[in-house]
Amino acid sequence: MKSLNVLSAFVLSLTATLAAGPVLAKEPPSLKGAPKVEPVADLPAGATALPGHIGGRVLAEGTDGGFRRQWPGTYVESRFQGSSALFRVGPGDVSLRISVDGGTPTALVKPKPGIYRVTGLKPGAHTLRVDTASETQAGPSAFGGFYAPAGTKPLPTPARARQIEFIGDSHTVGYGNIADQAAFQQTCTTAEVWDTTDTSQGIAPRLAGRYGADYQVNAISGRGIVRNYNGFAADTLPQAYPYTLFDHAVRYEDAAWHPQVIVIALGTNDFTTQLHAGEKWATRDALHADYEATYVDFVKALRAHNPQAYFLLWATDMADGEIAAEVAKVADKLHAAGENRLAFLPMHDIAFSGCHSHPSLADDAKIAKALGDYMDAHSEVWQAK
Repeated sequence: MKSLNVLSAFVLSLTATLAAGPVLAKEPPSLKGAPKVEPVADLPAGATALPGHIGGRVLAEGTDGGFRRQWPGTYVESRFQGSSALFRVGPGDVSLRISVDGGTPTALVKPKPGIYRVTGLKPGAHTLRVDTASETQAGPSAFGGFYAPAGTKPLPTPARARQIEFIGDSHTVGYGNIADQAAFQQTCTTAEVWDTTDTSQGIAPRLAGRYGADYQVNAISGRGIVRNYNGFAADTLPQAYPYTLFDHAVRYEDAAWHPQVIVIALGTNDFTTQLHAGEKWATRDALHADYEATYVDFVKALRAHNPQAYFLLWATDMADGEIAAEVAKVADKLHAAGENRLAFLPMHDIAFSGCHSHPSLADDAKIAKALGDYMDAHSEVWQAK
C-alpha cells in the first residue's frame, strides 16, 4: 500500500485539480521530427472546413466539426492532399499532441484559443491528428475543427472496423505516467502531474494500436466503483459514466459506437485507503459487499447496451492483493450469472514508478501487452456470439 506521504500528496493533487484546474506548467519542447505548429491571426482567405474523425465522447458545437470534451484521451483526425492544414483550439485548459502521418508529436500545452497552422509538410497525402494528453476534471475544453487552405484538398477520414472501450481510474488515464518517480522523491506537485500525464501514450492507445482499433477512454482519476480515493465526495465512475460531460447535462449516445471489447480497471480507489468515521460502510466487509454488487450491476448494464462485447477486467496486486481478490469475486459472480464473454486478468510486477506511485510508461506497455496477449490467445474475443 502507498505510504501516507504519497497518499497525502495524491489527495492534495486531486483536490487542487478538481477545484481550480492544473497549475500552469512549462511547455515541453517539441521533439525532433515533429511537425511545425504555429498560431495565426485568422483563417486565410479561401480556407474551408476539413472533415474530422473523432475518438471519444464529445458534445458537437458549430458547423465545422467542432466539439467540447472532458473524458480523457479524446483524439480527432483529418486527411488531406497538400502541404499544410489548420485547426482551431477553443477555450479550456488542455495539453494537446499534434502529429502528422503517425510521426513524433508536437506538444501544445494550454494553448490560447485560436487558429493554429501545421506547416513544413511535403506535398502529398497526409493524416493530421490531435490527441488530448491531459486530464481535465475541472471543466471541458473545446476543439473547433480542421481547415484546409486554398490548394489543399480533403481526403476520406480513417475508417476502422474495430472499437475498444477503456473504463477506469487514474491507471487508465495515464496519470503521471511519463514521470520518473525517483526524480520527484516520492511526490509530485500538481504542475508536475499536469506535465507528466499523457493519455496518448497510455494503455488505451497502445492496445488499440495493436489492432488498428478506434478507442474511448472513459476514466477519471481518483474515482472508484462505490468509493472514491480516501473517501472524497464526487461522482463515482458508474455515476459519471452515463454522461457526455461531467455536468450530467447530456446523456451520452452514439449510434456508431459498438465496442467489440470493453476493458475495465476499477477498485484501486475503493480499497487503497482505510475507511474513515462517517463513511457509509461500517466495516471492510460491508465495503466489499457493496463493491461487488455495484460492479456486477455496472457490467450487466454495460452488457445490455453492448450485447456482442467481450469484457476484460484487470487489476494490479496493490493493497496487499485486496483489489485483485475483489475483482476476481466480481468475475466469478458474473460467470455464475451466465456471463460467458468475460475474463479477469491480474497484473503482476508493476513498478508503479510514475507520479504518486502510478504506472509508468513501461508499466502501461506491460499491461497493454498482457491484455493483447490474452486477446490473441482467445480468438473468441473478436468473434461476436
